[in-house]
Amino acid sequence: MRWKGERESDQVEDRRRVGVPRGGLALGGGAILLLLLFAVLTGADPTQLLDAATRVQVETGALEPGPLGSPDDEGGQFAAIVLGSTEDVFAQVFANRGSRYTPPRLVLFSGAVESACGYAEAAVGPFYCPPDSQVYLDLTFFDELEQRFGAPGDFAQAYVIAHEVGHHVQNLLGVSRKVSGMQRQVSREDANDLSVRLELQADCFAGVWGKIANREREWLEPGDVEEGLAAAAAIGDDTLLHRAGGALQPESWTHGSSQMRGRWLRRGLESGDLDACDTFAAEAL
Repeated sequence: MRWKGERESDQVEDRRRVGVPRGGLALGGGAILLLLLFAVLTGADPTQLLDAATRVQVETGALEPGPLGSPDDEGGQFAAIVLGSTEDVFAQVFANRGSRYTPPRLVLFSGAVESACGYAEAAVGPFYCPPDSQVYLDLTFFDELEQRFGAPGDFAQAYVIAHEVGHHVQNLLGVSRKVSGMQRQVSREDANDLSVRLELQADCFAGVWGKIANREREWLEPGDVEEGLAAAAAIGDDTLLHRAGGALQPESWTHGSSQMRGRWLRRGLESGDLDACDTFAAEAL
């Protein structure tokens, strides 16, 4: 990827050298459940409650925010540039659809992090938290992606970031909320199927970003697309279960097989169109 020298997002919060949380006072999973219960009983917007709670923690010192802006290391700068590119691409995509894109914040952390979705260790991998509209990333995941999963390369890493931003796009479009509501009304197997479709759509959205970003900047080099597809395949449910020695039970998958993930990423890369990413209408994934 020809990424150096491109615009860096100013929505990157670097917590890698900041103690977060302090004193064990951060909002935990139990507190989040209480807030959600309160929202159900009162009709309040749970997202606003969680955002307000997080702001209170920062203001009182329970959570210490990291510096906002460009990181000073190459890995952090790469992440900031990829995020900046997703901002440019999806701002254009949303404008073409007659709406406004509000970008997420990218939180870089080391080891563990507290979010509005609760406490998470780096072992869970990169994730997006809808209540605070933030993407969380421990950059050491990229080392694991290369060394453990055999998926090296800049575009493999960019795909991971773009996939999480894809979840943010789903959140803005109301897809995430709709799926969450449906999952509460169906069997566990059907809920898993919805989860797979949600993840595959985020893969496709990542591909849409890649297509449009390359059309605007021509920053993909020979082999980059293959790197992204290799990364998608490396973290398919079937591949991960095989590595762990587990039984391949498709009804228990939550992200989709390697073949599925590669197929939907490629669809986004070929179409550059969000409407081509309707995994929920697809009979075969």
